Amino acid sequence: MIIGGLQKTTLIDYPGKLACVVFLAVCNFRCPWCYSSELVLPVKIAKHPRLLEKDFFDFLRQRKRLLEGVVICGGEPTVNKELPQFIQKIKNLGFAIKLDTNGSNSEMLKSLAEQNLIDYVAMDIKASINNKAYKNLLGEGVNFFDIEKSVNFLKNSNIDFEFRTTVVPGIHKKEEFKDIANWIGGENIKYYLQNFIPQKTIDPEFVKVKSYQKEFLQDIIKEISPHFKTCQLR
Repeated sequence: MIIGGLQKTTLIDYPGKLACVVFLAVCNFRCPWCYSSELVLPVKIAKHPRLLEKDFFDFLRQRKRLLEGVVICGGEPTVNKELPQFIQKIKNLGFAIKLDTNGSNSEMLKSLAEQNLIDYVAMDIKASINNKAYKNLLGEGVNFFDIEKSVNFLKNSNIDFEFRTTVVPGIHKKEEFKDIANWIGGENIKYYLQNFIPQKTIDPEFVKVKSYQKEFLQDIIKEISPHFKTCQLR
């Protein structure tokens, strides 16, 4: 397992908790608008600085009285078979765990939940079921059924979670958010939209893409919010 970075303090990435963020390299998706190519593309991963696991846990021990939680993101954390053991070591130090995931490994997600290793999950919804772009993002060995299983598992679990979508011009149209709302919506569901920011994307062409106006996203939220407990712009 490759630790590709550490953000020592965050007030926004773990709702309600002061946390740090640990970035695990390797991903099984290839989202062209992704801004973390150094954690996704093998050539860049090989050249990117790494943090030793020992140094990471030394950091956590020093921050035990200051931090409440650890956010684990990527890349895609669930591609790592060692993830449960890694999380258990963090939990043993008394930290709450938030997992950021694309939902591609539903079995890992379920296993982590059953072992009480995760306290909060943020799952990315890349697009609607009908958007062909979704299937083009999936890496080898991943299929859309895996995504659907993760959505269904979270919706029927006792874990605190949220869904979120980065809204990208050229990928997402306003109309498809009705399909997303019908798919993932529910009276207890939290759903957040994030505006795409063009910077150091995997596909250089996406750096040229202009973000949607805030009003455009607010119109979407106004239309689909009845499907959710919480529906907001981040």
